[in-house]
Amino acid sequence: MSQKLENIQACVFDAYGTLFDVNAAAAHCADELGDNWQTLAEIWRGKQLSYTWLRTLMDEYVDFEAVTADALDYAMASLGIEDDGLRARLLALYLELDAYPEAAGVLGELQAKGLKTAILSNGNPRMLEAATNHAGLANKLDAVISVDAIRIYKPSSAVYQMAVDQLSCPAQSICFMSSNAWDVAGAANFGFQVLWVNRFGQPAEQLPGKPAGEITDLSGLLSWI
Repeated sequence: MSQKLENIQACVFDAYGTLFDVNAAAAHCADELGDNWQTLAEIWRGKQLSYTWLRTLMDEYVDFEAVTADALDYAMASLGIEDDGLRARLLALYLELDAYPEAAGVLGELQAKGLKTAILSNGNPRMLEAATNHAGLANKLDAVISVDAIRIYKPSSAVYQMAVDQLSCPAQSICFMSSNAWDVAGAANFGFQVLWVNRFGQPAEQLPGKPAGEITDLSGLLSWI
């Protein structure tokens, strides 16, 4: 039996990869992409993240929608794909990514327990509004917090401070969940109580900040709260 997190007032979720399946856009275009769809999804996601980190270091912020488009251009070029229609469809699908099947139910149970629920994401407001509305999650969240307000990306401590400020909760009373191990490290190092949603059995990052526990999907959270 897992141990319990203590004195939790709010549960805060990363969006992409945690609530929403980042591979879904490419998967929906599998007919056009053929066997390349998974490779494209992996390159697209990897470059999307690396561009956020590099732009932060360069003090050259653009919003996550622009970063996502740039990363897709790189991924398509790396696979020799030139198709403006496919590019447009992939970007449109990214605005309406599929939520993981357990997401809505878990958020509903947290609300029933009287806990605050929120997203804390690199996504810009337009992307997050589209995704939460498409997935039917908007009415299950007390706040949707975007880094766009401060123009810097995770894992900057300034991003995690946004959740403290907007939810009016001390860091140690926030349970934060992410599928991204580097985000887990950043959030734990900041002072949140963190659960790593390790959907794909990945090894831990060798970084400061360790999670309180590890779950394989969001339903595992309920035994910790």
